[in-house]
Amino acid sequence: MTASHEHKRGRVLVDDRFAGIIEEREGLCIFTYDKAYLEKEGVKPISLTLPLRSEPYEEKTMIPFFDGLIPEGWLLNIITDNWKIDPRDRMSLLLLACKDCIGNVSVVAENGSGT
Repeated sequence: MTASHEHKRGRVLVDDRFAGIIEEREGLCIFTYDKAYLEKEGVKPISLTLPLRSEPYEEKTMIPFFDGLIPEGWLLNIITDNWKIDPRDRMSLLLLACKDCIGNVSVVAENGSGT
């Protein structure tokens, strides 16, 4: 947990379509599907562990699916060294490193963080 209380937030895309928002606030990691996304025909959940629903998903730590998107090993070391990010600051890592992930889900930082 960082000393900063800034609100970190990112747009979650599935197949380049806006699917929801992930954010860190009040000590929680929160993912909420976009209402318009939920109303579209034939949309897919971002993960089997995060089925489509209107209620937000909340965790006291990074939601496991999103944590799995963050690079590991030498690639994580490059990111943390170059951008001076604490490896425990999972939300900042997610917003910085997951704009172009392997697979069909990506996370794009809002309000300038992670760019």
